[in-house]
Amino acid sequence: MRVVIARFPFDLTKSGVLESMKGIKPEEVVGESVIIGRRVYPVKQVGQVVTRQDRRDFSVGEVVRAMTQLGFTCRGLPEVAAPAPALSPLQQASAMLGTPVAV
Repeated sequence: MRVVIARFPFDLTKSGVLESMKGIKPEEVVGESVIIGRRVYPVKQVGQVVTRQDRRDFSVGEVVRAMTQLGFTCRGLPEVAAPAPALSPLQQASAMLGTPVAV
């Protein structure tokens, strides 16, 4: 399948991407990711390996679009749970004593 990444056309196939990523150790995922085989790779790492270009030359969206078209599963940014509201000193002391205080 022909895809355009960083203004350059690439003829990519699912088997070709699998072969390119074989033996590549996944880096730590801190943003969007692609599942290739049984491993989860950062999108920028996959783009760099597949296109042989510097990571600054292409966007995450271009690689995600290409990998999705090829049938790979892409994950967005991990959702961060909202932090729990801080307890007042009175509520914290009451919780330590096991006596609930009305909020």
